[in-house]
Amino acid sequence: MTITTIMLAALLSNVLLLPAATSETTEGTRSVSWYAGWHSTDFPLSQVGWSKYTQLTYAFATTTPDVKTVSLDDSDAALLPQFVQSAHKNNVSASLSIGGWGGSQYFSTNVGSATNRTAFVNTVIGLATKYDLDGLDFDWEYPNRQGIGCNTINNNDTANFLAFLQELRQNSVGSKLILSAATSLLPWNDTSGAPSKDVSGFSKVLDFIAIMNYDVYNILSPHAGPNSPLNDSCAPQNDQIGSATSSVRAWTDAGMPANQILLGVAAYGHSYVVPESTAFQSSSTTNITNVYPSFNKSVEHLGDKWDTSGGVDVCGNFSGPSGVYSYWGLADAGYINQDGTPKTGVGYLFDNCSQTPFVYDKSNQTWVSYDNVQSFALKVKYVSGACACISPFTSMKGEFIKSNGLGGFSMWETAGDLNDTLLDSIRKSI
Repeated sequence: MTITTIMLAALLSNVLLLPAATSETTEGTRSVSWYAGWHSTDFPLSQVGWSKYTQLTYAFATTTPDVKTVSLDDSDAALLPQFVQSAHKNNVSASLSIGGWGGSQYFSTNVGSATNRTAFVNTVIGLATKYDLDGLDFDWEYPNRQGIGCNTINNNDTANFLAFLQELRQNSVGSKLILSAATSLLPWNDTSGAPSKDVSGFSKVLDFIAIMNYDVYNILSPHAGPNSPLNDSCAPQNDQIGSATSSVRAWTDAGMPANQILLGVAAYGHSYVVPESTAFQSSSTTNITNVYPSFNKSVEHLGDKWDTSGGVDVCGNFSGPSGVYSYWGLADAGYINQDGTPKTGVGYLFDNCSQTPFVYDKSNQTWVSYDNVQSFALKVKYVSGACACISPFTSMKGEFIKSNGLGGFSMWETAGDLNDTLLDSIRKSI
């Protein structure tokens, strides 16, 4: 092979690995949300505010032991064609998310060898072609790190994931797809098990990543805390476990361009059983003063009507209720008004550090960290590069945000909102 031929091959390789061009990347901010097929009875496609989105992502197809197959058994496979048709009718990009918390078991083996990567590329291309998809979203939880408890993992997961995406992008169909990945707060682990210091290769094959800046504190945490903190540098040292600010910094430091990062936002909150004396820590019975309270782990607290008393997961282990309240569920429970402000008699706090609201119902000792109109607007000011943060963090956050404009937001999930209250807030702020 001549030097000229080598140079030409390299140039062609670089061209093939460029992210697919989409109108969203050149014309404005991405407004994205996941649509959970299993909630379609309560929230049919006809209720989606299509005009408010640039992309909707159907959740989930799950990995299987057979690299030639992914499963839609738990997400209403019959609804997917209708989802795509509705999206296209409204000029919205339709994507399919593969993986999720309970669907990432076999990612590692599916991309673990050259043979498997090629087979898996063909599998997902087959899906995209069959359903006329505009994009594919990979929600691997997590490369080279255990998620639900029984996932296959390999030290080379992140490198294998990149090799798979490169091969997918080189495919004639894959080159035209919107490829994205839902990520944890820190970059995917390298071979040592530490967060990767260089993920720049992924920026050449993915259109964007969506940082899942939620579930930071949940029912499995040692104590309660903000579900989706914007900032945590002002929190007690032991509670600085992750936030939008630290996460975006980690990903950009590792080589992911800010304009290819979407901030994941949550249309739900986590609840805990917290004694009144712990929630307030003062003589007040209306103003919450404790952002990181201990909670009663012996009491399993049900969230809204979507929560269940528990069941056996894909690993064969029993798990109890999640305690999750969707935004509409908090309103149904009588905790909040539509804009997220507390109902009369409900304890409330807006934490200026995490930029997170909390409510407390002393009648049943329910303490909830959630998001409302105010916190969503602040998140968008983060996304758009203009911050109205509260002192003493204005300078630190403002300077960081101004130099790192993000590409948009992605909300979990479409059906969790209440009459598009949160969605309208975030879009208006943009």
